[in-house]
Amino acid sequence: MLMMGMDKMNNKSNQVLVLLLILVAGGVCGYYYGAINNPETSTMLVEGVFAADEVAKPEKEVALEPQVLRSDEEHVVNLFKEASVATVHINTKGRRRDFWTNRVREGSGSGFIWSKDGIVVTNYHVIRNAGSAKVVLNDGREYQAELVGVSPNHDLAVLKINIDGEDLPVLNLGQSGNLLVGQSVFAIGNPFGLDQTLTKGIISALDREINSVGGVPIDGVIQTDAAINPGNSGGPLMNSQGDVIGINTMIVSTSGSSAGIGFAVPIDTVKRVVPEIVENGRYEPASLAIAISPRANIQLQRRIGFEGVVVLDVKEGSTAADAGLSGLKRHRDGSVTLGDVIVGVNDEPIKNIGDYLQALDKLEAGDVIRLEVLRGIEVVTVEVELE
Repeated sequence: MLMMGMDKMNNKSNQVLVLLLILVAGGVCGYYYGAINNPETSTMLVEGVFAADEVAKPEKEVALEPQVLRSDEEHVVNLFKEASVATVHINTKGRRRDFWTNRVREGSGSGFIWSKDGIVVTNYHVIRNAGSAKVVLNDGREYQAELVGVSPNHDLAVLKINIDGEDLPVLNLGQSGNLLVGQSVFAIGNPFGLDQTLTKGIISALDREINSVGGVPIDGVIQTDAAINPGNSGGPLMNSQGDVIGINTMIVSTSGSSAGIGFAVPIDTVKRVVPEIVENGRYEPASLAIAISPRANIQLQRRIGFEGVVVLDVKEGSTAADAGLSGLKRHRDGSVTLGDVIVGVNDEPIKNIGDYLQALDKLEAGDVIRLEVLRGIEVVTVEVELE
């Protein structure tokens, strides 16, 4: 009985003790809550709580040790520093009109500074259908771009920004005719809108052929496994010396992202086309002064079963007319007699209009070329001066 009474007293004492502890804890929490919400006491509280930490902090931040780089790493770092200042981000805007909306379509790409006075080179497809374009420099400055001219058949466009007499940094232009499969290359651009991205790879193939936006094949194209993604278009592809050897233009991918097969327009082509666009606002290759038609050519090829370029008409008084070239002859009864068909230029076989345009693109006005022409059932050779 006594023991049971003692147990009951101890239980009651324990309950009282627990209740007192709860009340004390609640009071402390209430004090701190009030102090924190009181501007005067909260400052004192924070200073009191964190004073020890502040004393423990060093007076000055410890300087970071410089990175120790291998010589090849240091070379790439310096290459990026020098090239990035002349690589630009291009933002475009255009309106897509339909019955219900007048939506603004935005796009982005890359480019690089061609000359100190603000000439910028990019891909034609970057600014195609754009109502306006802004060029963003490496330091973040934005300029409204003026369109100088384009060459869809080479997927090239030239822009101009007004820099108020300032000299802009430029990249050194290399050569693409002496490249080797396996040599290192570097691509700078703005993939997916991410500014100033560097990727590294090798030249994986040369002399590829891709179709331009204008529908004419671009030959001599450089293939690389350096990662190229949407937004890289128009940016420079450089060799290990930092010389521009091409302009990144497209990829082959089933997913829309880099799959290790990217293509760049060779710089030798760019150096031939861009100066003429800057001077004349457009690129006009040498011409034979004859009329040709891709659609008619395809139809005639299918109907007659031949390879070559059908001459539809010859400009009167031209060098081609003087050389004896002739086009289609239309008769009163509606029938047509086939004229000359160009099957070769300077010993290069011509199978279609793309081959023909590529052959002339490498030549200049005044050059005398040797044509192989199918005339009736015979192939004859004709020499013609380009106009």
